Amino acid sequence: MVQRICILAPVKALGTMAFMALFFWGYFSVLHHPLSTPVVMPLLRLDELIPFTPAAYPVYVSLWVYVSLPPALFGNLRALLLFCAWIAAMCTFCLGIFWCFPTLVPIAPIDWNAYPQMVTIKNLDAAGNAFPSLHVASAVFSGLWLDRLFRHIGVPVILRFLNVLECALILWSTIAIRQHVVLDVVGGTIVGVVFACVSLRFVSRRTHL
Repeated sequence: MVQRICILAPVKALGTMAFMALFFWGYFSVLHHPLSTPVVMPLLRLDELIPFTPAAYPVYVSLWVYVSLPPALFGNLRALLLFCAWIAAMCTFCLGIFWCFPTLVPIAPIDWNAYPQMVTIKNLDAAGNAFPSLHVASAVFSGLWLDRLFRHIGVPVILRFLNVLECALILWSTIAIRQHVVLDVVGGTIVGVVFACVSLRFVSRRTHL
């Protein structure tokens, strides 16, 4: 794993930062300029059963480290570029939905000033771009790719288990901090699984990881 991380390290680091900067530009552009008035997502019984948990916030923001792991472990430029192309396609697909069919989560009866660590993200994200959750889709997409890379490298089973656990915790955290509702998570999971499965099938036929 250390050897793979060192391969094309400057390209991976700079490329990941550039990708995230471009993504956030597109994300906030769509968030603030939707084609129509956003629709409020409905709550399910399961939303009520998942308690508000401020401690989930670090797990939520850990996504930005998590999605950086698959690119770091690629052993060649071709595989890296194909991964970037597919995750960019997934992000573009979701941004297209956000733009054409904007949604937002219901306003939670919570005094966010009591949780200063979350105030910034609540103000920035404005509870919009809800369905499907791109936060969830990115976690699922990265988790499935990371599992394939782990199997290819031959890492201990415990790392594969921790990968599944981290992905599941990120999904839970989106609801636990009231950034998304259950339907957002379901939609994001479906998007992440579909794009991951199709891209892994495509890449496995054309290049080595």
